[in-house]
Amino acid sequence: MLKRQSLTLFISRLALVLAWLLVPVTGTAGQIEEGEMAGYLLVPHEKVEETYNAGFSIYAAAWPLLQTYPGHRFQTGLFGTWMFAQYDGPAPEKMYSDIEGGLGWWRDTRFATETPKFIMGGVVPNFVEWANGPGAGKGRNWDNPKGHYGVAQLSPWLLWPPDGLNLKQGTCGQLFGYGYLALPLTEPKSTTAGKNVPTGNHCWTLFLNTRNFKGPVAFFTPYFWSHTTVDNPRLAGMLLDSRPAGPNRAMQMETQYVPAVQAKDAKGETYARIAPTSFPRGPQGDSVILHHAAVYNKKSLWDAVQTWFEGGAPASGAIDPAETGMYTFPGKGGATWRIYTSSVPERERASIAWNSFSTPLAPDPSSFGYQWNEQLVTRKDSKDGSLVTLPEYYRLVIDGNNKSQWIPVLPKDVPVETGLATVSFPRPTEDRPEPYVTPDDPASCWKKPGPVAGPFQAHLGDHSVVTYYWYRFADQPALLNADLTKEERENLQTRAEQIHRNWTKDRDYLARPATGELAEIDPALIVTPPKGLEVGYVPIATRQAAQE
Repeated sequence: MLKRQSLTLFISRLALVLAWLLVPVTGTAGQIEEGEMAGYLLVPHEKVEETYNAGFSIYAAAWPLLQTYPGHRFQTGLFGTWMFAQYDGPAPEKMYSDIEGGLGWWRDTRFATETPKFIMGGVVPNFVEWANGPGAGKGRNWDNPKGHYGVAQLSPWLLWPPDGLNLKQGTCGQLFGYGYLALPLTEPKSTTAGKNVPTGNHCWTLFLNTRNFKGPVAFFTPYFWSHTTVDNPRLAGMLLDSRPAGPNRAMQMETQYVPAVQAKDAKGETYARIAPTSFPRGPQGDSVILHHAAVYNKKSLWDAVQTWFEGGAPASGAIDPAETGMYTFPGKGGATWRIYTSSVPERERASIAWNSFSTPLAPDPSSFGYQWNEQLVTRKDSKDGSLVTLPEYYRLVIDGNNKSQWIPVLPKDVPVETGLATVSFPRPTEDRPEPYVTPDDPASCWKKPGPVAGPFQAHLGDHSVVTYYWYRFADQPALLNADLTKEERENLQTRAEQIHRNWTKDRDYLARPATGELAEIDPALIVTPPKGLEVGYVPIATRQAAQE
């Protein structure tokens, strides 16, 4: 009995020793630590006059940033901007509210591929709610909607999936034209939800210019912004329902997570490897990623639309170039991309030596991009287009300012004992995405008064299926939740019908780009209204699920 106890104790102690030996020790050669790369790419531009405060548009390159989609921790935008309200004096304190959507990938994207999607991204004060498009907001709890009803569908020809607007699979460097212009689709109100706070009539409307769709798509209802002032009246009249938009906004690319790993060699030097990260490559070897960034005043479109709605001649919808301001790019830029593990304090996280392989470029005053160090980047061509892949390997050094920095190194110069050469970044196996489903209660705004035709289905390139119905424009759920009386909704219905008759999807509204090719929306999202519903009706998604 004693021998058995001694043997058991010996085995137990041996197991403890082996377990201790197998615990990773920071700094050990060949020990690979998981990390990430994150930060901003900055795009300086010259300022424009503050009178251009009625909206903006840009052409942003769309491409597969990562060679392989790395799972739902991945979150990054491509190049874009933020649109904040403009004030006559100081902005309200402790208040953040804007429109900041664009092209990219997000952690709550359910049907993600290497091809980016587009979201609208309206944010009410301090991220209490946000609206990403028709039927899409913060979370998916329809019992407590947070921005889900914040965007109304305007176009009868473009279906908006709740997971974001899909681009055509394989998009690789083409320009996606988009912008927001204020339109007077509604009338100002002196009360909001029965309270003595006003709601303005700035309906910030998304316009697109792509190869297969052009024109207005959807708009933020003024109530999306103003309803928060019912409980916080100090903000009344201070949000985008009432305020113009500041024209001098930042142009950046915000990256929150790209997979990375790092390890030490036998000498104790630290090396890192990032997931293959690419930029589009143009015919001259450079990358043009922003083009024709324009800003508008109310004479550019608002005034003509206002006159039209008051009984005047129909507005063409085309933006007046004489009332347009243009950003000019001086060909400068910066980067704050850093590689780090979670154990590294933020103040000690080292930046990559971006300028060692990238030089900002302005091939013309209205375009911005990069030239590349051909000795450090690699070229990849495919049937969809050409890409420049950034250096994958880096070594941590102390620069001339006594700061840590990651400098790119060639694969052959990475010591074998780090084990980094054997690392791969495959798409992880994840659970089947949960479907997006809208309320099915017969008494809900989705059913009462409800749709007039459907259901229909669209099979998308991201391997999801969208179920949708056709609703009378004024009876769509967003407008039933926009604090509008029946008379106000009917007035809005009349204006939508005027737009449907006159603003078709096949002519220009935003000025055409002077360079590059236009991107395409997933063709499955371009829809045709049923016979008899061509004017005054819109497609509304009620479900999005993975294909069987």
